[in-house]
Amino acid sequence: MSIVDQLYAAYHGGPALSRVEVGAGSLEQAYQLQRQVVEEEDKLGNPLAGYKISLTSGETQDLFGANEPLYGALLQDSIANNVVEINAFNEPLIEVELMFLIDRQIDPDDDETTILEKTRIAPGIEIPDSRYEDWFPKLALNQIVMDRAVAGKVVVGEAQEGLTKAELNDLTVHVSLDQQLLVTGNSNDVMGNPLNAVKWLIDALARNNQRLEAGMVVSSGTFMLPKPLEKGLYQADFERIGQVQVEVV
Repeated sequence: MSIVDQLYAAYHGGPALSRVEVGAGSLEQAYQLQRQVVEEEDKLGNPLAGYKISLTSGETQDLFGANEPLYGALLQDSIANNVVEINAFNEPLIEVELMFLIDRQIDPDDDETTILEKTRIAPGIEIPDSRYEDWFPKLALNQIVMDRAVAGKVVVGEAQEGLTKAELNDLTVHVSLDQQLLVTGNSNDVMGNPLNAVKWLIDALARNNQRLEAGMVVSSGTFMLPKPLEKGLYQADFERIGQVQVEVV
């Protein structure tokens, strides 16, 4: 069975892959395999819905021995409502991020002001998960890429429009679990500013003849080191942006 078939099967309830199943020698080959997985999902009515950006902080890059971020495809069923079942995952984590909602196609030469004019920004929660066993923080970079940058689910809060890059700088988020403070994070950990991460994604996609289309969602990078997902009510309060919740049952 090919690595694409194994990843596809694992995503649909099949056995998790062993980390010895490599499947690609370079990141370029890994991105090609990721696209093959997305194409297989699209055939069954689970189309591409956007992208997530991973390894956007020095700390997370150090965990995996990376020197730049990675991106992965979000599928239609990656977009969750405010209740998720923990048993639907393999080995899930939790992160909090800003979600960029793409209202108009973004071109590779768009500047930062134009990008912001074409998007709305929402508070978000991401639940990373992998189709590999015992994956965090042990996967090779090519495995992360093949596995859609360990895309699990994202929860998107109410979006705002008209925000500037300066308003995204030095944003604090307070994350609680069952009303108890879990962690505090800051947007400066996302490549200095989440808009920088989105611009990186636009350029990276362009190198692979892809772009951000209207209707897509971009999960722009975590404000915190990921923590294991537990049952309970998570709430993320983003300074100047808003609040988002997810209940894990």
